[in-house]
Amino acid sequence: QVQVVESGGGLVQPGGSLRLSCAASGSIFRVVLMAWYRQVPGKERELVARITDVGNTTYADSVKGRFTISRDNGKRTVGLQMNNLKPEDTAVYYCNVDIENWQKYRFRYWGQGTQVTVSS
Repeated sequence: QVQVVESGGGLVQPGGSLRLSCAASGSIFRVVLMAWYRQVPGKERELVARITDVGNTTYADSVKGRFTISRDNGKRTVGLQMNNLKPEDTAVYYCNVDIENWQKYRFRYWGQGTQVTVSS
């Protein structure tokens, strides 16, 4: 079993900052890919940012220059630093991890989601 736990959401004013964190634990041989997605009601879940095990990153155009994803391979954690937040960043943010287990099978797991609200 693998657990994915997020933390760090909340309410912030436009222009403010928040940091999300996510930790993966359980039967994991290697965490291949870690990513953040977000979803608003009535829309599909969208990729915000992802980072490979060697540190290569990808960002959605809407967050480039404002958000930074980082990971600690030893601790199996991923963070998302969000600066200059805008009302359109309001969403439930989900952590996603792509892992390889000890039998070398690949699986993806989702966290429970954390609400981020940007409002004055």
